[in-house]
Amino acid sequence: MPGIVLVGAQWGDEGKGKATDTLGERVDYVVKFNGGNNAGHTVVVGGEKYALHLLPSGILTPGCVPVIGNGVVIDLSVLFEEIDALTARGVDCSRLLVSSAAHLIAPYNTTIDKVTERFLGKRRIGTTGRGIGPTYADKMNRIGIRVEDLFDAPILQQKVEAALDLKNQILVKIYNRRGITVDEVVDELLAHADRLRAMVADTGLVLTRALDAGRTVLFEGGQATMLDVDHGTYPFVTSSNATAGGACTGSGVPPTRIDRVVAVAKAYTTRVGEGPFPTELLDADGERLREIGSEYGTTTGRPRRCGWYDAPVVRHASRVNGVTDLVLTKLDVLTGFERLPVCVGYDVDGVRHDELPMTQTGFHHARPIYEHLEGWSDDIAGVRRFDDLPKAAQGYVLALEELSGARVSAVGVGPARGDTIVRHDLLD
Repeated sequence: MPGIVLVGAQWGDEGKGKATDTLGERVDYVVKFNGGNNAGHTVVVGGEKYALHLLPSGILTPGCVPVIGNGVVIDLSVLFEEIDALTARGVDCSRLLVSSAAHLIAPYNTTIDKVTERFLGKRRIGTTGRGIGPTYADKMNRIGIRVEDLFDAPILQQKVEAALDLKNQILVKIYNRRGITVDEVVDELLAHADRLRAMVADTGLVLTRALDAGRTVLFEGGQATMLDVDHGTYPFVTSSNATAGGACTGSGVPPTRIDRVVAVAKAYTTRVGEGPFPTELLDADGERLREIGSEYGTTTGRPRRCGWYDAPVVRHASRVNGVTDLVLTKLDVLTGFERLPVCVGYDVDGVRHDELPMTQTGFHHARPIYEHLEGWSDDIAGVRRFDDLPKAAQGYVLALEELSGARVSAVGVGPARGDTIVRHDLLD
């Protein structure tokens, strides 16, 4: 059975959790391989809405083993709050595995994240203030705290001391904040050690053995391609690799074990935070998309910026990730628009670009070149066969498929678990 990578093709919030859920009980393991609690998946099951942040969406599938891989940064307080909230709603979280090599978000990382954003003012990145970036910076600077360190108290003490030697200088002398003591950090982290211990594993080994045994493993990316630290709209990106390559480094499974790459894209475009967004709508159409699509952040509640579908963005995602299948979500949100503009290229200072401009400056100055497609007015929420969609809706999907560089294998027509039209089996 295959190893499948699932990524976002735009700036996040595309509905990756719903795509995971569409695969249902045929998936044996679901792996979160990057990011932290700075992003979220919203999944509707049996009329119940679940907002997941650190936990892989496979936690909602009976029999599926959810895994938090080594590429994730973990706020332990948030993790256990999320587990407790799901348990109270009858969700079994006992199968969860956590990589011993995953990094922990220490209290000082969250503090530095928040004060740095305030200090930057109008030059801010638009982070969620949850300590994600500073934790990844510690990882790269080799002063990070890993899950395994919780089980060796002297080592944990030494690592926290080393980190605070510098960070307290920054907090006190640059940001005029109170210094943080080593003991308060160590005590807060160790308070979770006993509960966490039973979940910790060499997850790379577990996943490789699962693939060897013919199990299906789904690698679920947080954020999305255009927020990837290397391939997104840098510097307005996240601090990890949200593309398919990150699935390997963030899980310990080699690229030779990946069989399919599924990218999820909305039938329009949204993003949260700062940064360029060529098709952004600052008018009634943008507000209409936001309200009908409930475009508010799962994690932050912030209103999402909304715009028309950007084909070069999704084509870039198809190329960078090696996408084999696209899942197009929220097609139903577009019902009622008389005409649907689709961005097919950009005008950058009078020069046409059919692909993303090479430079940050070029993308910042990009203006969308639109082709207009016919809209439809019929309610499509109950449609389950592609041929039963209005002809204009079919034409819209087929046009996006041609423009986006990969086949559209599934189409979302509503928020619930069954509101999906399957055109091609994602496991075939």
